[in-house]
Amino acid sequence: MSESRSTSAGSALVAQLKAYGVEHIFCVPGESYLAVLDAFIDSGLNVTVCRHEGGAAMMADAVGRVTGRPGVAFVTRAPGATNAAVGVHIALEDSTPMILFAGQVRRDFQDRGAWQEMNFEGVFGALSKWAVEPSQASRLCEYVSRAFHTASAGRPGPVVMGLARDLLSEKIEAKTPPPFRPLEIAPGVHAMASWTERLSSAKAPIAILGGSGWTEAARDRFAGYAARNDLPVATSYRRLSLFDSLHPAYAGDVGLGANPKLIQRIKDADLVLLLGGRLGEVASQGFSLLPIGEDLPQLVHVYPGPEEFGRLYSAGLQICATPAAFVNALGGGDGQGSDQGRMAAAHAEYLAWSQGPAPQTGPVNLSEIMIWLRSNLPTDAFICNGAGGYASWIHRFFRFRSFASHVAPTSATMGYGVPAAVAMQRLFPDRCVVAIAGDGDFLMNGQEFATAVQYELPIVVIVLDNGSYGSIRMSQEQVYPGRVSATDLRNPDFAAYARAFGGFGATVESTKDFPAAFSAARASGLSSIIHVKYDVDSLTPSMTISGLRRTAGVD
Repeated sequence: MSESRSTSAGSALVAQLKAYGVEHIFCVPGESYLAVLDAFIDSGLNVTVCRHEGGAAMMADAVGRVTGRPGVAFVTRAPGATNAAVGVHIALEDSTPMILFAGQVRRDFQDRGAWQEMNFEGVFGALSKWAVEPSQASRLCEYVSRAFHTASAGRPGPVVMGLARDLLSEKIEAKTPPPFRPLEIAPGVHAMASWTERLSSAKAPIAILGGSGWTEAARDRFAGYAARNDLPVATSYRRLSLFDSLHPAYAGDVGLGANPKLIQRIKDADLVLLLGGRLGEVASQGFSLLPIGEDLPQLVHVYPGPEEFGRLYSAGLQICATPAAFVNALGGGDGQGSDQGRMAAAHAEYLAWSQGPAPQTGPVNLSEIMIWLRSNLPTDAFICNGAGGYASWIHRFFRFRSFASHVAPTSATMGYGVPAAVAMQRLFPDRCVVAIAGDGDFLMNGQEFATAVQYELPIVVIVLDNGSYGSIRMSQEQVYPGRVSATDLRNPDFAAYARAFGGFGATVESTKDFPAAFSAARASGLSSIIHVKYDVDSLTPSMTISGLRRTAGVD
């Protein structure tokens, strides 16, 4: 039986986080949780002080995404909490375990419209798995335990907890909490037998890996299983690092700008294993990949949240399980080493699609830069990015080799790359971390470059500058060709921006100059920005403004 001790609720909270295995905290300080800030001093936790609450929340999401355990952020009352809401939304859409602790006004001031007061349950109820504000300090540890388990159970997601200032400073009798163990949902024996039978009789099977809840061991185990069964494997939108791109079973990703041959392969398949993902709008190619509302006997859907089954797709076999538990249940003797050439054909199509380079107007070719990076970065390097048309060059031409090495939101939220890179470099100080951002994307959270400099993190940020909100410009040219509105940008000198913060900065205006600039950035040991200027005409590897206008008959 654990002994109790008298301490402040804030100190008890920090001790509980430590007991639960939390190592990193991301925060913007506030007077509403001073008791917690004080407890951080002697806790041994790695506290990263951020420049914006949105950045702190994105860093916590990145930790949850990569480790599979809840990332933790602390922010202050209503202004801080609303700034952090973007990170909560990312975690919800991306099924990331995350906990946002937000300060609140004193309990005796609540419901009076007090300064910076917020109704956390009302505001965050629809953005999270659970939004709560404990009213009794003596029950805080109970709520924190529930928060961790809620964030991790079933389909993972964010929890938001409001913390009243006076509650945190109140003295309580705290006990050492029991360990936190995330729940693994294992598949049933009959379901696994049915899956094995279906695979053994399939002529054209394919697997699509997605979602969260994966481990590196599960990834490697499934790769071996796919090889034994001649099973082509695709990855879902922004889940590219769930499978080694150069594994002979890899068929490519089903995100934006997917290989048409891969899309046709999935449509022609007589067995589709959807493992861990939901096959949402982007991965389903606008809900066209598989019909909604029809019986799909060829679909086997493995997912940890039972509420997802039947929501969109009526799968012939539904298995409620986490990806890792399902893979562990596959066993080692399946497959008999069958080889009908399915993997080889699918992998050859992927290699041809991603080989490059793609033609591009102007002196900078982004496909050549991505090809150089895939050839010169360590195989365990992290690539972090947010959203924008530039990301299509990453998806198509960069080949991810290591587990969880692509840290990017499926919600396609701008401003994610730099905070994610800061978080990854804090967690993995010896690994190479690269953030790739568009010009509009970077300035959504570019201030977190100051955080990188403060903590002496040698991240390299590649800012791809075409003077435009490129993805919106692309949609604009498709619907209203030649009529440009609200998408042009006038940008600063991003290399000078880096130097102003105390980092390294370089400008690239020709593809041939990129390798030297990147090497110099790495050699500097500083937080770095490489400002790459490229022609706005090339929106994606397969779409140009001039081509769209020619198609529309607009000069």
